[in-house]
This record gives sequence, structure tokens and C-alpha cells, in this order.
Amino acid sequence: MEINNMHGKVQKSGEGPVCDYDVVIVGAGFAGLYALHHLRNERGFSVRVYDAAGGVGGTWYWNRYPGVRVDIESVEYSYSFSYELQQEWEWTERYPCQAEVYSYLNHVADRFDLRRDIQLNTRVNSAIFDETTNQWVVETDKCERVRARFVIMATGFVSAPNKPDFKGLETFKGKQYHTAKWPREDVDFTEQRVGVIGTGSSAVQSIPFIAKEAAHLTVFQRTPGYIVPLRNCPMPPEYQNSVKANYGKWRRIERTAFGGYVALNFEPGMPNKKSALEVTPDERLADYENRYKSGGLSYYNTFPDVFTNKEANDTLAKFIQEKMRQRISNPDLAEILIPKDYPILLKRLVADNNYLETFNQDNVSLVDVKKSPIEKITPNGVMVEGKEYEFDSIVFATGFDAVTGAMTRIDIRGRDGLSLKEYWENGPRNYLGFMTSGFPNLFMLDGPGSPGAFYQPILLVEYQAQWVGSCLEYLSRRSLTCIEPTAEAENEWVTHSAEVANQTLLPKADSWYMGANIEGKARVSMMYIGGFQNYSRQCDAAAINDYKGFSLSTKANNTIPVSKH
Repeated sequence: MEINNMHGKVQKSGEGPVCDYDVVIVGAGFAGLYALHHLRNERGFSVRVYDAAGGVGGTWYWNRYPGVRVDIESVEYSYSFSYELQQEWEWTERYPCQAEVYSYLNHVADRFDLRRDIQLNTRVNSAIFDETTNQWVVETDKCERVRARFVIMATGFVSAPNKPDFKGLETFKGKQYHTAKWPREDVDFTEQRVGVIGTGSSAVQSIPFIAKEAAHLTVFQRTPGYIVPLRNCPMPPEYQNSVKANYGKWRRIERTAFGGYVALNFEPGMPNKKSALEVTPDERLADYENRYKSGGLSYYNTFPDVFTNKEANDTLAKFIQEKMRQRISNPDLAEILIPKDYPILLKRLVADNNYLETFNQDNVSLVDVKKSPIEKITPNGVMVEGKEYEFDSIVFATGFDAVTGAMTRIDIRGRDGLSLKEYWENGPRNYLGFMTSGFPNLFMLDGPGSPGAFYQPILLVEYQAQWVGSCLEYLSRRSLTCIEPTAEAENEWVTHSAEVANQTLLPKADSWYMGANIEGKARVSMMYIGGFQNYSRQCDAAAINDYKGFSLSTKANNTIPVSKH
């Protein structure tokens, strides 16, 4: 007797459960799309991708708030794996808006025939490892259950919205919006009293646009950010043509740069190797001024000791503080909007389009909630220090449960029913940013323990997906069924990552890099700040040495793995 399952695979009666796919991928953003292409089109694995959204794009499907755009140049914030793709796509702006990134990702999905293996409008509720079959059982909100040998979490590091549980939130009679879950239809704030809670990247981008429509806009700020101008413009044709003619050079330089992006005044700028304290004040000022003139985030390639030495960091912080001060007409207001109590670059730098100038408008006001937090949401607005601010609409620009949130909101259980959420209660643990001990055959891309937000995410996921693909082929050639890190290797990587972070100024800033934006979340470095070159060197070494630091076995519960290094 034979039984056909829902995917048409054949299973003989009396045999174990059929494996529906080699790989299930959760997420159809940049990481998930490339992983699907690489594993299916280039390596021949059967793959299924699930995404809760109604289209591909990941965070670029959901992020539709006014003014949303990338703060990395379009010619760099793009795939590098296909020469033809790099040559054929035409960017229209120096920094692309959401609609253009979304169009680009849909083009990629069509060009590489990815849609047939992507199931949209489907949320993965759980992934449970079945030790008797060495398979992952994945269940969705459509009551669908599939089995796969491997699961790849391509859920992104800023994809789980954080909406603080303010007292009285449900009593507000007006409209509520979250920048990470913006409606697909246009939102009109004309003649409205609008409150925006939060001043991170999404707030900085959206506030100038909301202020143009609103009768009055009130911004509630807890922590000010360091702000630099983006200097967006239509894409100069000669610049795009020059990049296309020299993409090989661009990508090589990007892979040596700390942030993975190097554009500086429409040229590939070489990362600075000198110390901010060894050059003359004039040389240092010239570097800072040049980057300010260029716009964007090129300060991540300035003098490397600004990340590790407070005196060096202060030279840049004071420079940006003064630039911010010059843009705000009210001196008292400027002092509230300018950060002073944490190092620059160790909380994400924000590139703006006239955000600071918006506070020069008569219809915009600022409420500092650092010392006097929001007490509650009332039926009519927001209460701070006993004063009620009345609104027609409230916009929550409160960011994300970054890096781990998208994974811990899924019920992921490994051997012996071990819960990933519980295992990570005191901070994420894994080896090389790829896998966690006790969770065989579960990979993650652009996640904790990897360079993540400290590196250009698209180049990172290309590297990681290729690493995973090579690993799966290695297991297949040797008839091995399971791979997971040893507890020792995992401990060493977690310790190493923390030591590297503690050698920098990172712990001195309360940022989502440290998990500090979520109440109750462990305050640890979420990602590896040692640089992509150091990271990839260690990943390559593990693979070359037969996956040193991993247990490879034919059974998930073998007490003596086939190969343990």
C-alpha cells in the first residue's frame, strides 16, 4: 500500500514519515530568496519557503511608512551573486525607497524562478525536531505540517516589531499605527493632531513627512540619536555606469571594510587604517568633513579606533554634535535633540532627510521622556507628568525586538523538547552565528553571533547561504544525517564574541545591538563585532577542517558522533 501526502511524495505503508523537503526556509526577504536560489538552483536541493507576508521582500514588504528608504547606497545594497543581475538592474536613486527595493526583490524572484517554491500568507508557528527520524516537523497557521531534513531561519534581524505595552493602550479612541506594520493603503494625517513615540531610524525618516500634513506633530523622545544627512539624489547615470563597469573592484573592497559598504563621494572609498589620535587635527577634521559632505553612513569606515577608544570616539562625537547644533534654530531644543551620554556609532548612526530641520517648524514640538517616561495612553492621547497630550492618531516608532525576536516568537524545539526561547533566555547562544547546540540541522542567516547589523546584510547572507550549501553537500556525500555544534565550541564562540565586544565601546551604549531596547531582555552583545574578515576566516577554517567544532552523526541522539572535532 502506498500513501500520497499533500506534496505528492510517495510513502510506503509501514515506513517512517516521508520527508517532504530537504530544506524549509522561514522568510522570503533578501536572505530567504538567495538561500532558495543557491540551494535549489545551484545545488539541487528540494526547498520550500514560508513567509507570513503577502509578497516577497521580508522587511521591505512590511516597512511602508512615509519616507522609508535604505541608508546604504543602492549600488551596494544589492545582490552580488549574479553578474547579469548587477548589470541589468537600473537604480533610480542614490538611496532607494521601499517601493524600489520591493520592485528589485520581485524582479529577483521572477528572474530566478523562485515563486514556485515560496508559500506566502503563511506563518510558521512551530518547528519541532523529531529525534526518531532526524527530521524537523514544521507547522503553519494554515494547519499544514511538513517535514524537512534541515530548517533555515532567514527571518531577519529587524523583523519582529516592538510595541511597548503602555498602560491604557487599548483605550485610545483615535487611530494607532506602527512603522513596522504600516497599512498598504495611504494614510492621510491632514489637519490631524499626531503623536510619534520614538526617535530611531523609522521615526527620523517618517517625521518630516508626517509634519508636512499634520496640523500639529508632537514627538516623544527617550534617547536622541546621532544624526547625519543622507544626501539622497536621483541616480547619476555616469555614476551607475562606472559602478557597473567596476563591480568586481567594488565588491572586493566591500569585503574588506568593517561595514561592508564603501561609497564615498560617488567613489569606492578605501577603509581608513590610521588612528584618529595619530593624525593631525587638520587631517582628522578633513576626513570627517569629507564624509559629512558625501552623506550617509561612511563614518563606519573612518578611523578604526573610534570603536575602541573613548578619546578617539569623542573627536567624532563632538564633530557631529556641532553639525547637529548648526541645523536647529532653538539652542535649548538643540541640547535635547543632541546625544551626549553614549559613544557615537555604537548605537546605530541615523542618516536623515531634514529631520532636525523639522523641529524648526511651528507645528512640531518635542517632549523629552527620558527622565519622565510616558505614564499611560489615555482615550484622548498620551499622559506624561500628569499632562495629557491629545491626538487624533498615534504612531509607534518603537523599533524591533531585534536579532532574536523573530525566532523566539516561533515555537522552536530541539532535542529533548529543548525550547530555543528558553535556551536563549540569558542571551543568544550559537556557534559561528550559524547553529545552536541541541538543535540539529537548524541554521540561521544574518542572526545572532554573526556580524549581522555590523556588516552589509546582503553580502553576509550570500556568504552564509553558500557556507550552508557546502555543509549540506558535505553531509550528503558522507551519508551523514545530523550536524550541530558541540557545547564546547558554542561556549567558546559566545565567550569570544563577548570578549571582542568588551574590547570596544559597544557595552557603553544602550542599543538594540545589546538588546537594551526591550524590557527584560538580556543585555548582551547580540552580534559579532569583530569584522567580516575575521568572522569568515573562522567559518572557513571550521569547514576546511571537516567542520571543526560540530558533531556530525547518522543519528541525532548518538552518544558518540561519527565525527567530533
